[in-house]
Amino acid sequence: MNNPESRWLDICPLTSIVPNASRCALIGDEQVAIFRVIKDGREELFAIDNHDPFSKANVLSRGIIGNISEDIVVASPIYKQHFCLKTGQCLEENDTRLKTWQVRVEQDTVQLAV
Repeated sequence: MNNPESRWLDICPLTSIVPNASRCALIGDEQVAIFRVIKDGREELFAIDNHDPFSKANVLSRGIIGNISEDIVVASPIYKQHFCLKTGQCLEENDTRLKTWQVRVEQDTVQLAV
């Protein structure tokens, strides 16, 4: 569901993000972690805040991608909290949610809605 009011910003070629890994992009003064996940033969892209609210460090793009139940998550490399890549919700702390961005691929270029 794309917002027609969104402006799409080119980030990088899709090939710059290795499958089942992530990259960090600087959008204004915000760091965004962009994940390229292949699960069950399907490729999906996710974009969440790179800032880990528990360690206060910009490290989530270096986290470990996995799944808990049906959620595709990233585990913070510092204190190991899990964040749902689709919603930004912390699975261990219900009152903590990261910002998420819409992300897409157009002509082999990763784009974020800003």
